[in-house]
Amino acid sequence: MADTTEIPLFPLTGVLLPYGRMPLRIFERRYLDLVRDCMRAGTGFGVAWIRRGEEVAQRGQAKPELGDWGTYARIVDWDQLKDGLLGITIEGERRFSLLRSHTAASQLVMGEVQLESSPLPQPVPADWESLVDVLQSLEVHPHVERMGLDIDYDNAWQVAYALIQLLPLEESLKYSLLGLDDLHRVGEALNEVLNRISGED
Repeated sequence: MADTTEIPLFPLTGVLLPYGRMPLRIFERRYLDLVRDCMRAGTGFGVAWIRRGEEVAQRGQAKPELGDWGTYARIVDWDQLKDGLLGITIEGERRFSLLRSHTAASQLVMGEVQLESSPLPQPVPADWESLVDVLQSLEVHPHVERMGLDIDYDNAWQVAYALIQLLPLEESLKYSLLGLDDLHRVGEALNEVLNRISGED
């Protein structure tokens, strides 16, 4: 059963998937404070996809329109970047449904969310051989290797989410795939995507 709670949100124009990793450059004070508080308390925050609007707040600008679901994330690494900014790596844990949001006095966007349970591990279907091959080829790319992913190739959900995260897809498509609960439909969609990329369709 999903739990309802309030969590800080990090609105992004990119979509984070469960098990996926994403590097972020932190420079706004509200997010520097968020990172500090999360690291001290060992907690996370929600990554919400921006349907319309901007990531960086500007005076007089309407707040961004957020998607109806997102991914709860935790900080797994951090470093000071060459430009002096704070760099962090976040990892997705589980999905949430965003019920409502508001901007706190700290200027952080807070969301009332239902945190969903992670889907139970499912065996990789026999007809996913091409999906597994593509994921294994992506995993040895230097950029992906630096992420330090630990992919369980016996769990079809993890294979699917890792592929969605790593493939060069439109963020709106990643968001749509994140919202699917049917593993068969996810696999069909990924096969269609790979066929388009390879020019077979």
